[in-house]
Parts: sequence; C-alpha cells; structure tokens
Amino acid sequence: MDVMGDKAALFGSRRFVQPSGTEPARDEMVDMGETAEETRLALAAQSGDAEASSVLGAMLLRRGDLDGAEPHLRAATAEGDRAAANNLGVLLHQRGYPEEAAGWWRIAAVAGSAAAAHALGRHHRERGDEPAAEYWLRQSAEQGHALGAYALADLLEHRADAGAEHWMRAAAERGHREAAYRLARALDHGPGPEGESGTDNAVEEAEQWYRQAAARGHRRAALQLGAILEKRGELKEAGRWYLTSAKDGEARAACALGFLLRDAGDTESAAVWWLRAAQDGDGNAANALGALHAERGETQTAERWYRAALDAGDDNGAYNLGLLCAEQGRTTQAEQWYRRAAYAGHREAANALAILLLQGGDTSGAEPWFSKAAEAGSVDAAFNLGILYAGRGEEEALRWYERAAAAGHTEAALQVGIARLREGDERDAERHLRCAAGGGSAEAAYRLATLLDARRPPQPEHELGEVVHEKTECEEWYERAATQGHRRAQVRVGMLAAARGDVVEAARWYRTAAEAGSRNGAFNLGLLLAREGSEPEAAVWWTRAADAGHGRAALRLALVYARRGELAEGQKWADRAVALGPAEVTERAGRLRDALREELSA
Repeated sequence: MDVMGDKAALFGSRRFVQPSGTEPARDEMVDMGETAEETRLALAAQSGDAEASSVLGAMLLRRGDLDGAEPHLRAATAEGDRAAANNLGVLLHQRGYPEEAAGWWRIAAVAGSAAAAHALGRHHRERGDEPAAEYWLRQSAEQGHALGAYALADLLEHRADAGAEHWMRAAAERGHREAAYRLARALDHGPGPEGESGTDNAVEEAEQWYRQAAARGHRRAALQLGAILEKRGELKEAGRWYLTSAKDGEARAACALGFLLRDAGDTESAAVWWLRAAQDGDGNAANALGALHAERGETQTAERWYRAALDAGDDNGAYNLGLLCAEQGRTTQAEQWYRRAAYAGHREAANALAILLLQGGDTSGAEPWFSKAAEAGSVDAAFNLGILYAGRGEEEALRWYERAAAAGHTEAALQVGIARLREGDERDAERHLRCAAGGGSAEAAYRLATLLDARRPPQPEHELGEVVHEKTECEEWYERAATQGHRRAQVRVGMLAAARGDVVEAARWYRTAAEAGSRNGAFNLGLLLAREGSEPEAAVWWTRAADAGHGRAALRLALVYARRGELAEGQKWADRAVALGPAEVTERAGRLRDALREELSA
C-alpha cells in the first residue's frame, strides 16, 4: 500500500515510514540508523514518551523490523498519536491484515492525517467501493497531499470525470512525477482544432511537464522528451534524454538512441543500443539489427533478428523476412511471410504479396490484396491498383491514380496529369504535372514544359549581335528533365539553344541524346555538324539515326551519296527513306530514287 506519514501532526519530528513505490518529499523522511539515536529513543519510549515510541516504531518499520516496530507503534497509538496510527496501519497491511490496517488508517485520517486518508482511499478503491475511496482521497488531496491528489485524479479519470485534470495538475505541481507524465501525455495527445493533436500552447506545456517528470527520473517521460526534441532537430539534447531513459531500462529509448546514432554515422554504437533494446523485447530494435546485418550480407543473422522481432509481436518482422526471402529468390517462403504479415494487417506486406502474385501471373489473386493494402492507406498499393485497372482499360484506374497522387505519389500524379491532358483540362493537368515534376519525374517535367511551351508566343529568330533572351519557365523544366536523362527533353533543350544561337550548347545536348539512343538527337546533331562544314561526321550521325528508323536522316544520306557520285549507295538510302516516311519524305525520296535509277541505267 502506498502510504505516507503526516508531518504536521509531529511538529517536525519526521517519524513516518517511506512507503514502497512512492515519491516521498524530502521533509517526510530521514535516516535515523545511528545506534546512539536508536538507544536514546528506546530509553525515552521505556519511560513512557509517546512521541519517542512513534519515531522509534517508524524507524524500525522502515528498516523492515515489523516485530520490533509493532509494540512501539501500538503504544504511541494508544496515547493518541495519529502518525503512529497511520504507520501501524502500514505495518498491519504489510503483515496481511488489510481490514485491521484500514481501521487504524481511519482513526488517523479522522484525526487529520492526509497520508492516512490517502491510504484509506486506496484501500476502499481496491475493494471496489469507489464512493468511499473518492471521499477519503479527496480529504487527502484537499490537504495538499501529492499522492492523494494523484490517486484522486486517477479515480476520476477512470470515471471520465472532468475534475480529473485539476487534481492531476495539482499532484504534478506538488512534484508527483507520474502525475506530471500523465498530464503531459494528456496535453500532448488531447484533441486540438480540426482534429490536430493539440494546440501549440498545449504542446509547449506538455514539454515542460515531460521535463519535470524526466528530471525526477521518469524514464518514459525522458523518452517522450527525447522524441519531441528529435522532431525539433535538437538532436544532441534528444540523445541525452534517450540515454538517460535507456540507462533506466526503457527499451524504446535504447532503440531510438540507436537510430539517432545510426543517422549520425555511428553504426557500431547504434548496434550496441539496438542489441540492448532487442534483448529487452523491443521488436523495432530487432528489426533494425536484422536490417543492419542484411546490408552487410549476413543473411542468416538478419533472419534470426527478424524472427526475434516477430516473436516480440512486431509484424514488421514477418514483412522483413518476406523481403529477405524475395531477395534470395525464395519465392515460396517470401509469399508465406508476406501472407502472415498481411493477415496481421501489415499494408505494405499486402502490397508486396500482391506484386509477388502478379509476377507469378495470378492477377485475380493479386487484386484483392492490392485493394486491401490501398484501403488501409498504402500509397504504392493504390498506384499499383491503378496500373492493374489501366491494363484492363477500366476507368476505375484513374480513381486510384488520383488517390495515390493526393498522397504524394509522383508517378500517380504523372498519370493523372496525362489523363487530364487527354480530357483537355489543362489547368488540372498542369497542377498534377507540377507535383510529379517537383517529385523528380523527368517525364512529368518534360510534359509540363511542353504544356507551357505551347502557350508561349512565337519567338523571333536569333540574329547575330542580338542579345540572347532569358530562359523561360518551360525551358527550365526542359533542362530539368534533360539533366535527368530524358532524351526528348535533351533534344528540345538543344533546339532551344540553337534558336538562341548557342551552337556549342546545342551540340552538347544533341550529342548527349544521340549517345543515349535518340534518333532525333542524332539527326539534329548531323544537321548542326553539316552547317558547320563537318559533313563526313554528320553522315555518321545520320546513319545512326536512319538505322534507328529516322526517314529524314535516310533522305539526307541519299542526298550526300548522290552528290558524291555514289549513286548505288544513294539509291539504297532513298529506298530506305521511302519506306520510313513520313509522307513528305516518302515523296521527295521517291523522286530522288527514280532520278538515281535513271542515272544508273543510262
């Protein structure tokens, strides 16, 4: 029973027992283990000094000498000492006589002992008599007893009584660390405006209470304080609180400290703390250790830790085991682990299982898992479901693309943008393309640039000596796509550079695109080289473009060989140009081919 003596009744003699599992104030306890003091008290008690009997009984009770303490406490109680009555209740409770203990607590509480009122209230609550419990706990709390205020708050909170916060705050203000922690949690997670976790003021106050509780040795408060500081970017102080909490045995703090050290580049120290947390049953730490060993290629050790995470109740362990098996080509085992995690509600495991089934040709089996994962909030699953429906030509695909795009999925935003372009809704298309391009999609950047380019007024041709105009937004998007390796964007950037008269820049982009396999890049590079007088090199690039199916490049080659007098080679390329098109090329190449044929037959 968490009880405490009443200092006020003793006029400063401080003869109360420290209750187990509570937080005594400094002025409610003192170490009186010195032999001389004990002898003095014993002599005084023998002479009938009730106060000495009470103090000596409290000292022996605190030491655990119940047999020695009881006669002294009973003697002092008989003389009306309420502190002795309270401590006698503590002793009897420890001996296993709760009802007799309650009787003495009642006597002390009626005499004004806040500690006895608290103990009596706890006694009644344990027996289910909440009205009596509330009465005595309120008596204790109203006298300023921290433990009484906390116990009353706990009782009222259990009943969802609005007065709980008042007494929890009162206990916290009186130094009760658990009350400070619970008050902080309530402020931190209380309802804020529009469903937010709490107002800024409440969050700030919560941090203050976490600090108070953590400073008094509350390990969970230290963990929460570390998390707040880490989120705010104050990593050094966050690490100190994580360390404090971890040293006190909080496995989650040890795990969090491990992640903090890993992010700082100290993987070895991180592994030490993860190991400590994992051995204490933290599944997240076990998964982190598994991932660390998997990165090192130590798959057997990784699998052991993933299994440990699963044994600790962390479904991520099953998911990670699935990933590990899939990487090793153990498809059957991967499917089994994915299923286990998916059935437990792991949405990414459901998505991975669906992908595995889809790769195996089981479309009907994959679809419900994609749906389950998407409905559970998996953005990747929503996108994959869109791909699945799009492959069937179903309009339902767009709805899932939109859902994934709304959650920030880059490729989904691109697909929605393309769909809006087809529908003629340029405004919405631009919005989605901007999202996708900003997320790193080269195709989205190119399509956005194309959309903006179509709105630009025609630019006058560049003339020698004319100031080169500044780049427009569409040119910037073309360049972003080009630098990401988008070949059509590279060709377009080259064309824009050529239009500005920047031949060197144009050649660089044309060459980049051509070397990446762009036939238009190769053709345009050939044109640029030909204009600069390098027709032999131009012919090399036109050959590459024509071999890739570029009709205009084939026509250019036919003209080059015709001018050189290599009529048979010219006729060959003219034939190719006729076959490749487009229509105007086919017409011109046809006339050239006929002329070369006549020349050859003459």
